[in-house]
Amino acid sequence: MTGRVTLVGGGPGREDLLTLAAVRALAEADVVLYDRLAPHERLAELAPGAELVDVGKRPGHHAVPQSEIESLLVEHALAGNHVVRLKGGDPYVLGRGSEEVLACHAAGVRVEVIPGVTSAVAVPGAAGIPLTHRGVSHLFTVVSGHAPLTDAELANLAGLGGTIVVLMGVNTLPQLVAGLARHGMRADMPVAIVERGFRAGQRTTVGDLADIVVAAGRARVSSPAVVVVGEVVRLAHDGDASAADLMARAAGFAAVTS
Repeated sequence: MTGRVTLVGGGPGREDLLTLAAVRALAEADVVLYDRLAPHERLAELAPGAELVDVGKRPGHHAVPQSEIESLLVEHALAGNHVVRLKGGDPYVLGRGSEEVLACHAAGVRVEVIPGVTSAVAVPGAAGIPLTHRGVSHLFTVVSGHAPLTDAELANLAGLGGTIVVLMGVNTLPQLVAGLARHGMRADMPVAIVERGFRAGQRTTVGDLADIVVAAGRARVSSPAVVVVGEVVRLAHDGDASAADLMARAAGFAAVTS
């Protein structure tokens, strides 16, 4: 009898941010394929009857290629097992979850997706940064920093306004910053880099567009980290007085442009 696959979003890395559905799926699993950014420290307790397989990717090193992960999912399911694929964040937010779902569909394997708390929202929140705030930002854009953005993408991003959230963006930060500046973003636009969100050693490095690359180098910023570009950074890191000034400036801008 063919088994099934459950893709589970593990959230930003802290075990108590797993959903109830995620915990139930792990408890019922026969096999768990897990990533390094998923909460895996107590997997033996959360999935007591399961074979645990580390397929985690690390910067510059993929222990198990994506195609092999998909083959393992299908292979274990066709052997009659309930396979849980435990991923960091949400499976459908820059997590290649859709590729794994398609591989299961192609093999005739039943698959369910359990959403998780995406680090794009949770990690800035852990640092006190709201992605939207009335009068300051009414939209946010999430982009992958895994590879440099094209010039057209940078131009659109710079002109969109609101808050920009970059996942996996430490290595491409210089290109991002230079591109946004080239397309007209202000040099004093605040930028925050939040490392190891919800984990031991969480740290935030703050600067502006003109100096964040130097600040990141000085702080030896490393992955995993989430980059936030936008005025909302001031709300968390400049204190109440500066936040009040920011709101006043935003209100004045709205009056001028309305």
